[in-house]
Amino acid sequence: MSAQAEFDYDLLIIGAGSGGVRAARMAAARGVRVAIAEDRYLGGTCVNVGCVPKKLYAYAAHFRDDFDDAAGYGWQLPGAASFDWATLRDNKVSEIKRLNGIYQRLLEDAGVTLYNARATVVDEHTVSLASAKGDSTVSAEKILLATGGWPFVPDFPGSEHAVTSNEVFDLETFPKRFLVLGGGYIAAEFASIFNGLGSDTHLIYRKELFLRGFDDEVRAFTRDEMRKKGVNLHFSANIERIDKGEEGLAVTLTTGETLTVDTVLVATGRKAHIDGLGLDNLGIALDDQGKLAVNERFETRVPSVLALGDLIEGPELTPAALAEAMQLVEHHYGDTTPAPLDYERVPTAVFCQPNIGTVGLTEEAARERCSGIRVYRTDFRPMKHTLSGSDERMLMKLIVDDESDVVVGAHIVGEEAGEIIQNVGIAVRAGLTKADFDRTLGVHPTGSEELVTMRSASRR
Repeated sequence: MSAQAEFDYDLLIIGAGSGGVRAARMAAARGVRVAIAEDRYLGGTCVNVGCVPKKLYAYAAHFRDDFDDAAGYGWQLPGAASFDWATLRDNKVSEIKRLNGIYQRLLEDAGVTLYNARATVVDEHTVSLASAKGDSTVSAEKILLATGGWPFVPDFPGSEHAVTSNEVFDLETFPKRFLVLGGGYIAAEFASIFNGLGSDTHLIYRKELFLRGFDDEVRAFTRDEMRKKGVNLHFSANIERIDKGEEGLAVTLTTGETLTVDTVLVATGRKAHIDGLGLDNLGIALDDQGKLAVNERFETRVPSVLALGDLIEGPELTPAALAEAMQLVEHHYGDTTPAPLDYERVPTAVFCQPNIGTVGLTEEAARERCSGIRVYRTDFRPMKHTLSGSDERMLMKLIVDDESDVVVGAHIVGEEAGEIIQNVGIAVRAGLTKADFDRTLGVHPTGSEELVTMRSASRR
């Protein structure tokens, strides 16, 4: 019996986020009968409560500095600038609704069946769907899990008074006093956002320095620049309890200090979102890393059940999920076997203030990996601030394998670092050497020309 006759669909996808939608469209374009189930919102975390709204809020947070910088260039505002939270929040909602509609049209135009329902895996080929219209069951030759991640909230007294990144974009009132718990990129970004929007902002992190996994010099430089901008950083501290009172939320730290704020954001990481998915019916469980183990074809221990994106090991990035989706479709419905994805040289950005852009190895990792390295680095006051009066500085850094002269890592901290690192990522991915960088003429006057004008190694 053929799959056409035996199953309702060839591929049923659970989760209409970036990876799930890309897989649905690519598979459908190859003639595969595809359905996708989503019980929350189209576009997943990135579109609704992640990359997109975060970047919009980061843009908003930059304007305060822009207004201050403009004075040195002769611009005078007619009055004191003021910020209206409701305008930003509601305009964001309108934009997200527009994007939700685009995702729906993409699926419809591709011929993908969309179920607005909660999906639960029943067996290796069957999924139950629960919706406002009633319950049903569908079958598929293959089931793809693309449900992404979910914020993790540690258990401490009063943790119910905190919000996560799922709710922080839509607060009813703007928090004049804001506290974020965490030391990852999400915590750093939201600390910068609310500080830029005008909140008295605190970041609490249990270790000595945030942004673990990034280059140590980048971490320290970012710490110093964020402090310059007014973010109150509390390292080697944690939240002991939160008490709600008339004056706001009283946050007691393990250091004995108590801070009274209006909003506490918990940004202590995310975990694979598999609760209620029914994977226990198949004996599929998370591994020691909190992920679903898959092979090179993205198959779990049950070959008909696939997984990608934040559910599996790898960078928790939208472009990674998109690339995995295309690989998965090629593996299962294509004519060739694609080469494995290279997760090591993935450019990424942190949209804190200042921005971080990074690709390839950190200095610490390069020292372990290479027999010898050269480090080229510079920090400087960008040309823009010669008239603005700001003391903001920018860091640029290249890590070079001494034996091959290949640039194995590049790191930038400063305005528009995220935009710059995309292009540097091409060079690092291509394995270009320091000599290639040196032969490239700079664009003058720009800050990014420093990437091709650093001639003398700062250290080895």
